[in-house]
Amino acid sequence: MTNLWSSNSPARFWLCQEEIPDDEWRTAIDRALPELALPDKPVDVDDLLAMVLGEGQFGPQHWQLSTAGRMYYVIKPLLPTGLRHLLQRVRSPAVQADFRLGWPIEERYARFQWEVARQLLLVTDRPYLTFRSFWPAGRKFAFVITHDIETAEGQEHARAVADLDESHGFRSSFNFVPDSYRLDQGLIEELRARGFEIGVHGLRHDGKLFDSRAEFMHRVERMNHYLEELDAVGFRAPLMMRNPMWLQALEIEYDLSFFDTDPFQPVPGGTMSIWPFVLGRFVELPYTLTQDCVLTTILGETSPQLWLEKLDFIERYRGMALVNTHPDYLRDSTTWQMYDDLLRSVKERGRYWHALPREVARWWRARSQAVDGASVPGMTWDRLELNGESLRSTPMSTNSRGIFPAADAMLQLRGRS
Repeated sequence: MTNLWSSNSPARFWLCQEEIPDDEWRTAIDRALPELALPDKPVDVDDLLAMVLGEGQFGPQHWQLSTAGRMYYVIKPLLPTGLRHLLQRVRSPAVQADFRLGWPIEERYARFQWEVARQLLLVTDRPYLTFRSFWPAGRKFAFVITHDIETAEGQEHARAVADLDESHGFRSSFNFVPDSYRLDQGLIEELRARGFEIGVHGLRHDGKLFDSRAEFMHRVERMNHYLEELDAVGFRAPLMMRNPMWLQALEIEYDLSFFDTDPFQPVPGGTMSIWPFVLGRFVELPYTLTQDCVLTTILGETSPQLWLEKLDFIERYRGMALVNTHPDYLRDSTTWQMYDDLLRSVKERGRYWHALPREVARWWRARSQAVDGASVPGMTWDRLELNGESLRSTPMSTNSRGIFPAADAMLQLRGRS
């Protein structure tokens, strides 16, 4: 299978200013591999990326729904909403017990990337490494908001959700299912005029998009039509069903169908990544904060505590906090309050770069592809150096004399214990 993830090697992730030979990268990667605790040792870096970002560790049939799963989506329209939610709650303990990844925090890939950098310093005997900051102006993490509108009732509530986002100073993307309900063109135009983004959320919210390649390709033409009609550059598959090879047929700049870790989806698993990554033709923006429907409907949470704990982890590793909520579920007062509390907490926290999904995708691609990082607007540099057994990351500034440590606080990231 073509490796769609080859552009995401540790060397391309860090983008160090220093020139480091390939053999030294390979040595550092080999030494850092234990952090991933993969079921099989990868043959090379491409194999590693396919196992992690490509979810290859879950086996060759990973993208296919089980027979029971397919039957469920046949009878789902006949089941009362309350019964469906009850079945999900009853099933959740077993789902979590059998899950191979950590949840809600899966930290191994983040630890691996930082261990690669630590080992690189040891292998090369360098005092420091200078790398392109992950986010503009050296911000500590990115904060991205997306909303999937599943039904006509959700579409009616979308304006209120946009008002809430805007009240906290945020903008978000709204992803529509064009063949599931009549699109409100006035709403779409208003959202776009107010600075929100419009995306496509499949064709129908029926769980059948990936039943077969023939069915997927049958729907691709209409999905691409709606992408063009709505001037949309982003896509998310309904129910987070996904197939990285088939998705290459979409005319998009970015996709939102993957996640770092989630045992509760029809196709559970995860890319383990809290950062964007290049997935063939487009940039993948995995959601890294648990969906609102999982927190409330399945787990019965009434506070944003799980979201905020994950934010701490994401900020520590300079990741991307991407949340996906649903205007359909936000009609519930408890879910609404949790989401409001999340936005308020992020606003108070600061230190983030808030952007629309298309802006994050374009930034990540520019960061990766620019020959000279200085040519990317907003690009700054960070310095990695050893601090005992830990890594210390120091924000850098630039002027005519070059790059030097900034005066603000330094972030320490622990190496392997």
